[in-house]
Amino acid sequence: MDVIYAMKLYINKMVDDAGPGIKALLMDKETISIISIVYAQSDMLQKEVYLFEAIENYVPRQESLKFVKCIVFVRPTEKNITYLIRELKHPRFSQYFINFNNIISKTDIKALAEVDEFEVVKDVQEFYADYLAINSHTFSLNVKSCYQNIRNWNPISFHRITQGIISILLSLNRCPLIRYQSSSDMAKRLAEQIRQTIAKENVLFDSNTSTESQPILLILDRKFDPITPLLNQWTYQAMLHELMTITNNRVSLANVPGVAKELKEIVLSQEQDEFYQKNLFLNYGEICSNIKCLMEDFQQKTQQQKKIETIADMKSFIETYPQFRKMSGTVTKHVTLIDEISRIVNAYSLLEVSEAEQELISTGNHSESVKRISQLISSDKIRNCDAIRLALLYAITFQNNSNCDIRSLCRLLERRNMNPGDIKIISQLMEFCGLKQRFGTKGATSSQEILTTEHVRAFTKKVIKGFKGVENIYTQHTPVIKELVEDLNRCRLRETVYPFLGSVQQRERPQEIIIFIIGGITYEESLIVYNLNRQLQGTKILLGGSMVHNSKSFLDEVRCACQYHSETTTGTIVMGGTSHHHSNNSGALASVINKIENL
Repeated sequence: MDVIYAMKLYINKMVDDAGPGIKALLMDKETISIISIVYAQSDMLQKEVYLFEAIENYVPRQESLKFVKCIVFVRPTEKNITYLIRELKHPRFSQYFINFNNIISKTDIKALAEVDEFEVVKDVQEFYADYLAINSHTFSLNVKSCYQNIRNWNPISFHRITQGIISILLSLNRCPLIRYQSSSDMAKRLAEQIRQTIAKENVLFDSNTSTESQPILLILDRKFDPITPLLNQWTYQAMLHELMTITNNRVSLANVPGVAKELKEIVLSQEQDEFYQKNLFLNYGEICSNIKCLMEDFQQKTQQQKKIETIADMKSFIETYPQFRKMSGTVTKHVTLIDEISRIVNAYSLLEVSEAEQELISTGNHSESVKRISQLISSDKIRNCDAIRLALLYAITFQNNSNCDIRSLCRLLERRNMNPGDIKIISQLMEFCGLKQRFGTKGATSSQEILTTEHVRAFTKKVIKGFKGVENIYTQHTPVIKELVEDLNRCRLRETVYPFLGSVQQRERPQEIIIFIIGGITYEESLIVYNLNRQLQGTKILLGGSMVHNSKSFLDEVRCACQYHSETTTGTIVMGGTSHHHSNNSGALASVINKIENL
C-alpha cells in the first residue's frame, strides 16, 4: 500500500499511452498539485511533456498546435466537463488523451462525445488518482473545512472526501471492511456513504474481494485527539510544517530577511532530495548533526575540485560536476531551512514552551502545570500563538478537574494585549472537542478508549544530547492513534466504540489497515504510522485525512466549525464534573471569560 508508487504508475501510464512525440499536459488546480507532489517538472520534460497548462486559464488562440498531443488529467467535476467541451469545440492540439482521476458518469462521457466533431479524442480513461501522496504511507485530500458545524458535514466537503476515499481504494485495488468512531455522527455517515458507493460501483470493486483477509478502513473524527495538532514538533518534516507550513511540498521563505532570491520558495521532494528523504522523520538534534556532516563532506569535495592540474583532473571534474552542483544546492537549501528553524526556536523559547507542553499533558500535575504555564504566558519571550496553545492544552487536559481555572489564564492572555476574538478560541475548542463531543451524547464508555488524560497518555521520554545549541528536548507525548492501531492489530479494539458497518463475520487479525481522519491528520501521526509499519510484522498501515494540519490550520478548522454553531445554537459542555448550559455569543473579553467559566 504505497500511495506514491500507485500515483507514479498512473502518471507513467498516462504519458506512455500518448506515445512518442511532443506532448502538452492540461490539468486543473487540484490535479496540478497531485502531479507536482510526486513528479518534478524536469522529470516530465524527459518524457517529452513540454507544455503545462491549467484548464481554467484557457485563452482562445489563433495559432494551431497540431504537432502537439494533449494529455488531459482533471477531476470529473461539472466545471471541468464544461471546460473540456469548450476545448473540444475548438481543438488546439492534434490528439487528446483524456484521463479523469475518479469515476466519470456516462452522461458526461456522452456530452464529450457529442462535441468531438473533429474526432481528436483518441482515448478516455479513469485513473483513480484523486488524492495527494504525501509520504508512501500518508495521503491527504487537501480539504480545509469538513465541518458545517461541530456535529455536521459541510456538504461540499462530504462529497469531495467520499470521492477521495473511493479513489484511494480503487488505486490500491482494495475493498475493505469498514469501522468507524461511534461517538461521531459524521464518521458514521461517511462510512455509510462509502459502503453505498462501493455497492453502486460493484463492477469496479468485484475484483478486489478475492484476498484471504479484507483490509480494515477505520474512519475517525479529529475530535478523538485534539491534543496532537496543538503540540510543537521536533522531527524535520513536522517542524517545517509547524514553523513554516509545507504546501504541496513547498515551503515559502519570502518573508525571511536576507534569504537569497532563489531560496524564496524551497521544494521538498523525497524523490529528488536524498537528504530530505533520509532525515524527514529524524529529530531536531539528529538533523543538526547530519547537516554538520553534510557541510563537512561538501567542504571536503570542494577542496578536491580546486585541485585541477592535469587533463585527467579536468575530465574527473566534468564527470562529477552535475553531482557536485546538486550537492551544492542540497547543502544550501537545508542549511537555510535549519538556520531559520534554529532562529525561530531560539527567538521564541520554543524548547521551554515545548517542555511545558509535554509535562502538562503527560504528568497530570495540575498545580505545577498551571504555575509553569502562567509564568510562560506572562513572559514576553514567547509568541501570542504559543501562549494561546498552552492555555488550550491546559483547558483540554484539566477540563474535568475541580480546580480547573481557565479564568486566570484568560486574564494573563488579556495582559498580552491580545484580541478578545483570539481568546475566544478556548471556548470554541471546548465546544468542538470537549468531553461531550468526544464521547457523544451517550457519555464515556467504562474503558474510555477515546482520549482521556489518565488512560491514553503514554509516557515515553527521549532526551537528545550531544549537539551544541540543542540541550534537552522531551517528546513524552504519544498520539492516541498509536494505541488504536495496536489494539486493532491485536483484535482488541472494542466494537462498541469502533463498530463494524453492517454484518461482518471476519474477526481475524487484519493484514492491512487504512485509517482516515475527518478534520485532518498531523505529521506526528504520520511518524507513528511509519514506525508501526516497521514494528508490526505482517501488517501494513496507511494513514489519510482531509488535510495535513499544523496548529494554525487546526485552529482555523475549529473556528470554522464553531462559527455557524455559536451563532445559532446553545450547547452543553462538561467541565469539572458538572454540566452547564451556556449561550454562544461574542463580544468583549469579559463576555469571553464568562462564557469559558460556564463551560
